[in-house]
Amino acid sequence: MADPFFTPISGFDLPRFAGIPSFMRLPHVGLDHARIGEVEIGLIGVPWDAGTTNRPGPRHGPRQLRDMSTMIRAQNDATGIRPFEARNCADLGDVGPNPADLMDSLTRITAFYDKVKAHGIKPLTAGGDHLTTLPVLRAMAKDGPLGMIHFDSHTDLFHSYFDGRMYTHGTPFRRAVEEGLLDPKRVVQIGIRGTAYDSEDRDFADSVGIRVIPIGEFHARGVEDVMAEAREIAGTGDTYVSYDIDFVDPAFAPGTGTPEVGGPNSYQALQVVRELQGVHIVGADLVEVSPPFDQSGNTAYLAASIMFELLCVMV
Repeated sequence: MADPFFTPISGFDLPRFAGIPSFMRLPHVGLDHARIGEVEIGLIGVPWDAGTTNRPGPRHGPRQLRDMSTMIRAQNDATGIRPFEARNCADLGDVGPNPADLMDSLTRITAFYDKVKAHGIKPLTAGGDHLTTLPVLRAMAKDGPLGMIHFDSHTDLFHSYFDGRMYTHGTPFRRAVEEGLLDPKRVVQIGIRGTAYDSEDRDFADSVGIRVIPIGEFHARGVEDVMAEAREIAGTGDTYVSYDIDFVDPAFAPGTGTPEVGGPNSYQALQVVRELQGVHIVGADLVEVSPPFDQSGNTAYLAASIMFELLCVMV
């Protein structure tokens, strides 16, 4: 039986429009809470978008994701998984960034996740822009490089921006490979598309052995075949999953800073996560939800649903 303390509030007990919103209506358990040692999977917000190079807004993502995630219920209808009965899950709150100092924010985020890792908690993160993943990986890969399954329309493997700014949402995985946080031969990037400045990112991927699956190949082969290859690349080792909401076609997820047309629909957005079953996931994130670009909230609701699917495969 699930511990009642770690069970989300039911809509039968309190209407979903009432109460203080937490991720999926879970209890808020801060890192200094008396029961932090019992948490197995922690949902964390990183409200930060200092890595954004064009349209800002993902700093507001975690707050809207919490609100929309109150619609999540106890059971995954497609898989039958009841994650809140399988593991003790809690909302660990937000990492407090420094909005005036990018480098200090990177340090703050890593320090927070160092504590999460020390408690033996698997993190499920809501960003924030995609630079958020780099400081998380710095904590999660302390014991050795990780594999990664990455859903995105961009590789985020660029070296720099304007020949100087080394840390943007377009560079996190270049830095992660350089820092030894990722094993590039266990990294697969799925859904890559759109116009480009040049081929620098793809050339780097080829040079270190990162598998890039462009969107045309994704559509031609289908979800099941592509994800079978992704599972094979990740292997049995520790693996991180990073999901940029702009992986999804903007017809279904317009609320993001760098949309690219021609992507998967909302069903495929969920399906790819269900196909992660069996991967040894040590942490995951969902990033780049930008509420100012979707006043309907539908992008955030899709993102919250993807987070639930991630949670289900993490348990």
